[in-house]
Amino acid sequence: MSIEATPQPHHPSSGNAYAEPPAPKGSWVRVVVYLVLVCALGLAAWRIYSNQQLSKQNSARQAAELQNRPVPVQVTPVAMRPMPIYLTALGTVTPYYSVTVKARVSGELLPVKFTEGQLVHEGETIMVIDPKPYQAALDQAKGTLAHDEALLKNAQAEYARYKALFDAGVVSKETLDADEAAMGQYQGAIQADKAAIETAELQLNWCTIQSPITGRIGLRLVDPGNIITANTTNLVVINQFQPIAVYFTLPENELPQVLRKLAADRQLPVDAYDKGDVQKLASGQLLTADNQIDTTTGTDRLKAVFANTDNLLFPDQFVNIHLVMESRPKALVVPSAAIQSGIDGAYVWVTDSDPKGNATVKMKPVKVALAQGQTTILDSGVSPGQKVVVDGADRLHPDAVVIASDAPQSSSGPVTPEVGGDPAVPQPAAKKSGVSTQGQMP
Repeated sequence: MSIEATPQPHHPSSGNAYAEPPAPKGSWVRVVVYLVLVCALGLAAWRIYSNQQLSKQNSARQAAELQNRPVPVQVTPVAMRPMPIYLTALGTVTPYYSVTVKARVSGELLPVKFTEGQLVHEGETIMVIDPKPYQAALDQAKGTLAHDEALLKNAQAEYARYKALFDAGVVSKETLDADEAAMGQYQGAIQADKAAIETAELQLNWCTIQSPITGRIGLRLVDPGNIITANTTNLVVINQFQPIAVYFTLPENELPQVLRKLAADRQLPVDAYDKGDVQKLASGQLLTADNQIDTTTGTDRLKAVFANTDNLLFPDQFVNIHLVMESRPKALVVPSAAIQSGIDGAYVWVTDSDPKGNATVKMKPVKVALAQGQTTILDSGVSPGQKVVVDGADRLHPDAVVIASDAPQSSSGPVTPEVGGDPAVPQPAAKKSGVSTQGQMP
């Protein structure tokens, strides 16, 4: 009798060493998540790349459109005209003469004889101090003189009588000497009385205060009715406006050329401009330089004198000084805004025309002589009358098509293609820009 073994089904908990381990439940979920993330990153990278390519294409298209589109620019012609070469400095306007009026006698101030701010002339009465006490002192001195003169006359008569008696041998020598001495005392008293009269007259004259100079009178510092003290109280200040002086400083390295020019020509023209260095206020002459250099600043102080006939210069006003060293009769002049800087040096954009008749620009190298404010003097590179670009140059390239319009002229005067002119007449400088205003001698 045989017994067949019936195979039993495998149970997971049976511990059979040869059974396969079950697969993790979440492994397929992770795979799916990773695939989704990879796809998302790829899509994002593709979108970024596509956007970059689209942006480059748009930029290239816009650049091509801009390159073919006419560029609006402002132009101005190159001028040939007399041009001064000058040194610049900051100056302070100072009265040529300034007097602080004080009383030379004490007393009550009577109503003044001037209007504040008016022009007074030398010798004109401006104030009066009550003269009554000094008139009384003068009268007293005159009375003392009359008294002493009477005593002297009596002493002279007595001396004459005693002299006759002495000659007759009636009186002694001692009596005659005493009378002579008395007469001498009265003579000395009379001299003192005359000096007292002169002093009283002088003090009486000092009661009338007169202007010592011709100038403009300032605000009164003391009102009428106040008791003032001699040589102490400031009454008013008088400043001379015509002429007027301007003090300014120059570095010591610029002083030798100024002194040589001053010694040779005796006169150096000086122009005074307003605080913005735009409007010319007055023209004058350099008077002199100080006799020593300030060691703390390395500068020297110079003095210029201006006629100031129109009173545009005022004491303590700050001005820009242009000390004219020479004048070029035929200088090529362009606005400083037209000068561009490149690898090969300075250049300007000059307008031209293409075969189609369109306005184009070309790059022209130039040689700069010096820059003064908003004006630049060129040695070469352009010709008078050529139009150079002063605004809009940042968008230009060689042979670019432009729409040119005339640039507005500066308030200090237009830069026009003018040939010739009087080389001795300095032309006004334009307003300062970023270019240095210090005229460097070539």
